[in-house]
Amino acid sequence: MENEQVTYDYDDFIQKTGDYDFEDDEPLATDLIDNDGYDEEQLLKQQQLFQRQLQLQQQQAAASLPDAVRNFILYFQHCLKENNIYELHGCYENSFNRLTEKFYKSTAWPDPHSIVAPLVNNDQPFVTLYTEMYYRHLYAKLQPSLEDRIASYENYCIWFNYIFDSTNPSDLELPTNWAWDIIDEFIYQFNSFALYRSRAVRRAHNEEEVQQLKEHHQTWSTYTVLNVLYSFIQKSKMKEQLEAIREGRDPEEVAGEDGSKSLYKTFGYFSIIGLLRVHTLLGDFTLALKTMEGIDLSKKLKYARVAGAQFTIYYYVGFCYMMLRRYSDAIKAFSHILLYISRTKSFHNRSAQYDSVTKKTEQTYALLAICVALCPTRLDDSIHTTLREKNGDHLARMQRGGEESLASFEELFTFACPKFMSLGPPDYENPAQNVDPLQHHLKVFMMDVKNTILAPTLRSYLKLYTTMNIEKLATFLEMDPEDLRSALVVFKQKSRQVRWTQGSLLDGETISVSDLDISLQGDIINISEAKIGRKFGDWFLRNTAKYYAVQDTIHNKNPEKDEEKKEKDHKEKKRDRRERNSDKNEKNSSK
Repeated sequence: MENEQVTYDYDDFIQKTGDYDFEDDEPLATDLIDNDGYDEEQLLKQQQLFQRQLQLQQQQAAASLPDAVRNFILYFQHCLKENNIYELHGCYENSFNRLTEKFYKSTAWPDPHSIVAPLVNNDQPFVTLYTEMYYRHLYAKLQPSLEDRIASYENYCIWFNYIFDSTNPSDLELPTNWAWDIIDEFIYQFNSFALYRSRAVRRAHNEEEVQQLKEHHQTWSTYTVLNVLYSFIQKSKMKEQLEAIREGRDPEEVAGEDGSKSLYKTFGYFSIIGLLRVHTLLGDFTLALKTMEGIDLSKKLKYARVAGAQFTIYYYVGFCYMMLRRYSDAIKAFSHILLYISRTKSFHNRSAQYDSVTKKTEQTYALLAICVALCPTRLDDSIHTTLREKNGDHLARMQRGGEESLASFEELFTFACPKFMSLGPPDYENPAQNVDPLQHHLKVFMMDVKNTILAPTLRSYLKLYTTMNIEKLATFLEMDPEDLRSALVVFKQKSRQVRWTQGSLLDGETISVSDLDISLQGDIINISEAKIGRKFGDWFLRNTAKYYAVQDTIHNKNPEKDEEKKEKDHKEKKRDRRERNSDKNEKNSSK
């Protein structure tokens, strides 16, 4: 992770300059090479001409920039140097996206090193941050090559080395959502590279590409990514700060010199969320939840206005709970974030991350449908209605159970799960031996689903009785009594889950999550059903809101005509008032 200086060789220069027409009296660098070799004077002249020609090429490229883009880059740099957070936020969230739509919707932004760097006098922090945005746009709108993926990784190394410089801690400040986007994109590109590498090795169509991947085996390594995230947490002392907040103490007392600065504080907090995501992608769901011990989900989260961070927390926490068979906690996490998104929908419509949030919302509803099918739970009415609209057919099929429901479980899980990845590089010599992480986790999950496939049918029969002979139920189900006894034990065990209340996300108390409870006494099944009262308050509030909405619609059926009528009435009143005043004046004059 060393900061490498950008250099050019002659062939690269010729490729970049293309058919640029140099003046005839300007000798090229190659004209100075004598057959007998170089001398120092010739070499110096060659270097000077090379630099001069390179500057001309850079000036020509910079001159081709649209004025709006050039002014934006210069103003963006100025705001970054001045630590003007408000203007930086506007440049990052609004101006950059508007210019992208206008000029670079299907092409890359200007090259960071050959065009932007000379324009901003090689301002290293700005060039590094601009390069990060350049590659992020490339990933989002275009198809990055292997060279682009490697160059983006090296740019992240330069940026993190700049932040981790212990001799000179940075006073730079970034908008909170930009800091989150850097961490989020860093993990996304790490995941994307791992999947790209696995596909390239599995297909083995391009031997040169596979060889290049072998040579860059340390690029986007799991150790490097985890090291960056843990280093941010350690440098900012974020764990200690969160512990102080939880105990009611001032976090500045334990923050230290680096942790008290805004840049390190935001990166430290978002790195905890990043670790949750990385460990989930690697399949270690217990460790993923353990990394979140410092963040209390029962209270309002720090940086709660950053929608992407909010969504990432609850999506991955919910998924980890689902894979640990704690479906009740998973439903709670998914429901919380879906309610948050529905209530802030108008804000997300204006956000640059709207497409990402929309896709994640669809995935979360799919995971929620799986959890509700495995652990029947009463949902909020608005979420339940949307869930029926989006996944009604799959949900009905999964709730019925049986062999035909397995396809729906597999389809929804494959669509909604994270893009799992392997811990290390694949086996290049024996590609057939590489295990697909997605298929591995799908197989583990479906094993648990198959154990509970009979539960919906059992529930439908058990709800009709208070006591029942096991042989009678076996006759109804056309099963062997001993197999049914095993299925009843599984049904009883699955109805008890650990539910989180407070503290560590791995803690909780064991409770019954089903409205049916059974006990076996010999061959007799004793059944008790807990009646769940209907929540009339929610029903009343929802229908009251509908009533007021209908009332407003009736009153404002044609607002334009209402405005015209008001204006007409107002004019008539003014005319009547003038007529009355004129009548009074005539009477007074006659007197």
